Amino acid sequence: MKTYSVAPNADVSGWFVKLEDVAPEEEYLSKDAAISAAEEMAKKKSPSKVQILDKDHMIIEEKQY
Repeated sequence: MKTYSVAPNADVSGWFVKLEDVAPEEEYLSKDAAISAAEEMAKKKSPSKVQILDKDHMIIEEKQY
């Protein structure tokens, strides 16, 4: 199962979507845009999951597709 993570950048001015905790796939200006993109990617690569992280990189929400 592939894991997509959504996490803020260092100063929380943008949000990264990463696949399997490697280099960021994309950076988005809003958290909502990043979550939508990650969910779309996960749905295309089902079974997958999306983990939404806080600024300390702790999981605050997880969804499976």
